[in-house]
Amino acid sequence: MEETSDRMLQSNFNLTNYDFYSSRHEMELVANIVDSLNKIIAEDRKEKQPLFLRTTNNFLFDIAKRVVHDKKKTFLIGIAGESASGKTTFVDNTVKACVKEKKEGIYTVIRCDDYFYDTSKELIDAGSYEALFKTGFSFDTPKAVNLDLMKQHLIELKQGNTVVSPNYDFVTCVSKSDGEVKKPAKVILNEGLYVLNEDLREIMDIRVYVFTPIDVIKDRWYNRAATRGKTGEAADMMFADVNHTAQRYIRPAMEISDVIINGMVAVDYIEVITDKIFNAIAEACEI
Repeated sequence: MEETSDRMLQSNFNLTNYDFYSSRHEMELVANIVDSLNKIIAEDRKEKQPLFLRTTNNFLFDIAKRVVHDKKKTFLIGIAGESASGKTTFVDNTVKACVKEKKEGIYTVIRCDDYFYDTSKELIDAGSYEALFKTGFSFDTPKAVNLDLMKQHLIELKQGNTVVSPNYDFVTCVSKSDGEVKKPAKVILNEGLYVLNEDLREIMDIRVYVFTPIDVIKDRWYNRAATRGKTGEAADMMFADVNHTAQRYIRPAMEISDVIINGMVAVDYIEVITDKIFNAIAEACEI
């Protein structure tokens, strides 16, 4: 992204933007958090492969306000990006940073991949993935995923209720309703292709987009497709569809995201910098 260096991290904090009725102590806490996070991101910016590529002007300020004012409320973070961009890797390593000790109630992960509709009958009837794709069938549109159910589950979790996510098999295309129990938590990480689409983005507290160059995505995608039973012509047909539908359904989410992160960063670096962010917030709040 050519604009990365010039447009990165323009999150300037100004006390005059803060609600006039907030206490001086709260104002100072917000200022401390913003200052701490700005320092971390400034250091990140010096890396050859920084994690943060771009943030909106108010991103850090909004996080700080939520930390100070909404300590008992759930943070719902939506993490979108193209197929094989690195969404799952980012979430998994963020979770490692969240939990140094096993404690309930800190985080819950809801993955869009679990909510694909059962299309096992269509696959059996077609006889193969190649034949299925030749009928015009696509796994890579929002219609292939039960986004209504996922949204319902996210709202339930934010309200403090437990849900059971489906369990989807990418080889057989079977979806089972008795998947994993998901409990309400302080942070809900919702990752997937369409989690920042129009019907979902408004319930997100923080919107994250994972950007990765298309040539890297292609290599990752083909490697993963082989583990899911898609090779040869079937893989070629599906990837062509993946690239086409991403332009319509996924890439526009980059423009409405609060932060764009780099899908090329090293796995361990994600955990390191996320851990720094959590520690900085805790220290700034004197928690």
